[in-house]
Amino acid sequence: MESQKILKSLRSENFKKINNKGDWFENNASIYAKEINTNIFLLFIIMKDFPSENIEALIARFENFNSIGKHEPIQLMFYLSIKDRQDFHYFEKYMKIND
Repeated sequence: MESQKILKSLRSENFKKINNKGDWFENNASIYAKEINTNIFLLFIIMKDFPSENIEALIARFENFNSIGKHEPIQLMFYLSIKDRQDFHYFEKYMKIND
């Protein structure tokens, strides 16, 4: 899928990679997070052990930055699952993906 483009864009937008030490996300998930308001974070979760790559985007409130990847969010405000090329096409409209 297009996860390499997303990863490149996330790195350029100062997202931080989070260690997944909890059980809310799959064990093999790569988590990238950025605080967009006080204790509200934009997260991208990339899972690679499925038949096809799955990317999830969410906005959620956590206790603090250190609780991401360890605990479930206090509040889930937005969720998007990107499972195929068509989903990615729609997602690209809302997020600037750098080549």
